[in-house]
Amino acid sequence: MALFPSRTIFLQLGPLNITWYAVCIMSGALIAYLFSKKRMSDRGYSDFPFSDFLINVLIIGIIGARIWYVIFTFNERYISNPIDIFKIYEGGLAIQGGVIAVLPYAVYFMKKHHVDILKAGDAIMPTVLIAQALGRWGNFVNQEAFGQIITEAHINALHLPEFIKSGMYINGYYRQPTFLYESVLNILGFILIAYVISRFLKKDGCQFALYFVWYGITRFIVEAFRSDSLMLGSIKMAQLTSVVFVIVGVIAIIYLYMRKNKESV
Repeated sequence: MALFPSRTIFLQLGPLNITWYAVCIMSGALIAYLFSKKRMSDRGYSDFPFSDFLINVLIIGIIGARIWYVIFTFNERYISNPIDIFKIYEGGLAIQGGVIAVLPYAVYFMKKHHVDILKAGDAIMPTVLIAQALGRWGNFVNQEAFGQIITEAHINALHLPEFIKSGMYINGYYRQPTFLYESVLNILGFILIAYVISRFLKKDGCQFALYFVWYGITRFIVEAFRSDSLMLGSIKMAQLTSVVFVIVGVIAIIYLYMRKNKESV
C-alpha cells in the first residue's frame, strides 16, 4: 500500500494520472541530462546528439530495470496477472538492472557517433548518481526500498522532517529510511567524483570507473539495512551485483594507469 494514495498522484489530466514516482524519475533524468550535456561540451563534444541519446537510454534503462526487478520477484501475482509486469507506475524498478542494460547501447551509440567512450563515460556516469538520488524519493512516495523495523526513539534520533518520519511508518512499524541514506550518499558521490577525486585521478575513464566503485559500495552498505531486497536464494542480489561493480571499477582504474605507464615507457 502506497503512502497516502491520493498524494501519489502529481497531476490528473482526464484519465491520465502523472505520479510522483514518475516525476521523481524524470526530474532526476533531466538534471543528469543538463549536467552531462555541459560535461560533454567541456570535453569537446558540444555537437553530440544528447537528446536522442537520453530518450533511448531512458527507455532501455527503464525496461532493463523492470526486467531485473520482475525476474527476482517473479511470483503468483505475475503468473495470475501477467499485465502487472507492465505496471511500472506502481514502482518496482531495479536500478542496477537498468545500468547493466544501458551500457551496451551506450557503447554502440558512442562508436556510431565517433565519441571517445572513456571521455563520454567520465562526463555521463557520475551524473547518473543524481538521477538515482532523486529516483529514490519516488520509492519513498510508493513506500518501497524501506529498511528494517526500528523504534520510534530510533527514528526520532535521526532528526528527520515529520513527513519523512510519517512516510517511514509502514504496516504498523517505523522503518529505516534507507531511501534517504542512498539518496544522500549518491549526491555526495557525484560531488566527490566530479569535483574532488577527479583532481587527483585525471586519466580518462577514471570517473567512469569510480561510478561503479562508489555506487557499489553505497548500495552494498545500504542494502544491509533493507528488508525488501531482491533475493537470489539467501543472497541479496543487489549486494552481489554491488561487489561485481566494485571489482570491475577497481580493476578498470588499475588498468587505465597501468596502460598509461606502458605507453610512457
